[in-house]
Amino acid sequence: MANKKDYYEQLGVGRDATDDQLKKAYRKMAKQYHPDANPGNKEAEERFKEVSEAYGILSDAGKRKTYDQFGHAAFEQGGGGGGFHGGGVDINDIFGSFFGGGMDIGDIFGGGGRSRPRPRRGSDLQMKVNIKFEEAVFGATKEVQLQTYEACGTCKGSGAKPGTYAESCKRCNGTGSERVTQQSFIGMMTKIVPCSACKGEGRIVKEPCGTCRGNGRVRTNKTLEVNIPKGIDNGQSVRLTGKGEMGEKGAPAGDLYITVSVAPHKLFSRDGSHLHLEIPITFVQAALGDDISIPTLDGGAEKYSIKSGTQPGTVVQLRGKGVPNVHNPRSVGDLIVKLNVTVPTSLTEGQRDILKKFNDAMGEDYVNHKKRWLDKVKEYFA
Repeated sequence: MANKKDYYEQLGVGRDATDDQLKKAYRKMAKQYHPDANPGNKEAEERFKEVSEAYGILSDAGKRKTYDQFGHAAFEQGGGGGGFHGGGVDINDIFGSFFGGGMDIGDIFGGGGRSRPRPRRGSDLQMKVNIKFEEAVFGATKEVQLQTYEACGTCKGSGAKPGTYAESCKRCNGTGSERVTQQSFIGMMTKIVPCSACKGEGRIVKEPCGTCRGNGRVRTNKTLEVNIPKGIDNGQSVRLTGKGEMGEKGAPAGDLYITVSVAPHKLFSRDGSHLHLEIPITFVQAALGDDISIPTLDGGAEKYSIKSGTQPGTVVQLRGKGVPNVHNPRSVGDLIVKLNVTVPTSLTEGQRDILKKFNDAMGEDYVNHKKRWLDKVKEYFA
């Protein structure tokens, strides 16, 4: 732990920073280094873990006091659990054995204290939506239906019966914690525990709402409009921040992740930002050349002149007619067209005679070209 950077330095604040200053600094750095904003960046991922660890300690009053007193050594074995360790013995375990657990060195003589249990953030939700090939390329707006928790309409999320309100707990004066004094081998000791009357919430609902039974939220069906971005690919997700389940008693809502399933297209296929298309042409078109129309995914067409002597499998690339980049819609891939020369599968006698005459009319150059290729094959196997 000797080389571990100071938690205050990790967040870029002074040791006298207020809770609001800590929260503001953490949100700024978490947004900067979040894995979603830095895909594949291991350095940013490590930085995100570091600032999260630092804020996890400093945002808790008891752990912050312990850290200010003992530094990183207080958390070497606890992984941020908040205990000082010396000589291989956890001092918190010693005190816990005398006071029935729940007490650490930061609670001795009423020092430090424990913060009120935090309401849980709402759960993230996941769902799938089917979209067309064109919708994935050009974007779309889709309606989705889901079941989730929302604020109770009767009590507006307070959990209290209409006309009443949650009262501040008289036992803990709304702090959510109380002091308990116990006899120890070194005298009377005081520790801070969640309030037994309000269960650490700091308030008491005497007349619960009949609709939500005091929970402040109810399960409901919900319809949302989702903007599918241009260029999204099969299996990728759209994240809707705060559209997941409602958190408990004012805690933030979770997020909604919508994964798209893209239907295949009859003509086009996709490879990243490029579209692929195969177009059949006749032998005559390949030999003599011709003007053709190449269909594009938007329903239009691009004119293209086939050169005489075009070989089977020739590839044509139409710039900017592919798929927009999902992160930068102004960057668009290409439409890659493969020209396939079709060979007739059934011929009449008259057609056969014409092809034979054509072959005879090609002369020595055409025949010798075939012979030269056969000679190369023989040499290879020889």
